[in-house]
Amino acid sequence: MQTDESAIPKADPFSLFEVWFGEAKASEPNDPNAMALATATADGMPSVRMVLLKARGVDQGEGGGFVFYTNAESRKGEQIRANMRAALLFHWKSLRRQIRIEGPLEEVDPAQADDYFHSRPRASQIGSAASDQSRPLPDRQVYLDRVAALEERYPEGDIPRPPHWTGFRLSPRRIEFWQDREYRLHDRRLFTRSSATEAWDDTLLYP
Repeated sequence: MQTDESAIPKADPFSLFEVWFGEAKASEPNDPNAMALATATADGMPSVRMVLLKARGVDQGEGGGFVFYTNAESRKGEQIRANMRAALLFHWKSLRRQIRIEGPLEEVDPAQADDYFHSRPRASQIGSAASDQSRPLPDRQVYLDRVAALEERYPEGDIPRPPHWTGFRLSPRRIEFWQDREYRLHDRRLFTRSSATEAWDDTLLYP
């Protein structure tokens, strides 16, 4: 059952996001926190891929942001470092909803990256530390051998976080909520953040 959005405070996109995200976690069979991340090179060549919004990723205490983690030496990491702006898209097919989010990026502090890296399963820590993400791999066995070498080097406990494995927080300037309706009479609700006051404007858009 979907929430009555009349109870959501006006011009509060984070509260509305939390409601929709909660309903997605209750209905989506796989990875309700999956989101498309669009980045671009310094000269504007775009690229998009799926990543995961992590626990406590929406952090209103830090001004509101959406946090994901990656290898900063990967293709997306290089694009992020060259152009610290991005867009996110959540699409929950079971709810016939999507949320589009745009804004600048900032890197999380090392302590936050450490905490998240070491919260992951040990096998995931090893897999990330062994990977030169996005680089050519001559044979899969090369990667598996690197995994085995790390398992031998660190037989127990946490794996040191590689310095290039980090997180980024997108601080939204624009958030659009889209709800499917019959006959394509969809609902679109746009929040934009003022650069002068940091207050949110809330308006409807034609579908």
